[in-house]
Amino acid sequence: MRQMIVDGVRVQMCVTSPPYWGLRDYGHPGQIGLEPIAQQYVDTLVAVFDLVRELLADDGTCWLNIGDCYNAYNGAAGPSSLLSRGAQTTERPNLPSGYGLRDKTLKPKDLCLIPARVALALQARGWWVRQDIIWSKPNPMPESITDRCTKAHEYLFLLSKSERYYFDANAISEPAKHVGRVLDYTGVQKANGADPEMQRTLPRGRKIEIAERRNRRSVWTIATQPYSEAHFAVMPPALVEPCILAGSRIGDTVLDPFFGSGTVGEVAQRLGRKWIGCDLQEAYAPLQARRTAQQGFEY
Repeated sequence: MRQMIVDGVRVQMCVTSPPYWGLRDYGHPGQIGLEPIAQQYVDTLVAVFDLVRELLADDGTCWLNIGDCYNAYNGAAGPSSLLSRGAQTTERPNLPSGYGLRDKTLKPKDLCLIPARVALALQARGWWVRQDIIWSKPNPMPESITDRCTKAHEYLFLLSKSERYYFDANAISEPAKHVGRVLDYTGVQKANGADPEMQRTLPRGRKIEIAERRNRRSVWTIATQPYSEAHFAVMPPALVEPCILAGSRIGDTVLDPFFGSGTVGEVAQRLGRKWIGCDLQEAYAPLQARRTAQQGFEY
């Protein structure tokens, strides 16, 4: 990305999902995600997104998907675990004997609040944190826990480089409820189910018919979707698509600095956008090329 800055490259938006902290060992020197404490992980991501911010157009946005974890080794998959000796040996970090807490500055079983830490750090570096979107998963990974609820969501942060930025709300609007009903604001809500917020903003005595579309809400229910050629988690295309539709125009360039299996490139191409993908792991390149076969493939 530094070379792109030198070359004066500009992109309209970034959509990405960096490696989650403490989840996998990708077997590459300098990889992100195996820092010994949470703050080091946060600092590393901040440095990456400093570069992303330099590449963005002044009215550009960044859509950051990031998950959380608890302050204990994920799934108890340590050196003596069946998981660490099985098919995921090359994906899960192999901790030394005596493993346990991931961060000695946190209490055992603490929720690490990684998304919040990253968002606050980026805000302090000059990003506008415009929204925290909840990615609700109807098919979450099962968990063998009995003292909390099963985790069924992740966060998608909408970040902007400037106070004013490009955002096409109509491109991701959703069907409205109670279409055609009339709201008569005389101090009484006449249409059952009409949005109370709408009532408060109408001048007294004005009538309005509920439109067919409404502004998209901040909870997105999207199922996880495995990709047969990838042995790691991938962002579902249904999560990427609304980000690209809202954050860019046809012909704009979309950046993913953690390109992985190439989902962002595939969706961007299908929607008529250009794309740039970066990834440390060269072994993913053939997979990315197959998914995004097009003239001008950049890796």
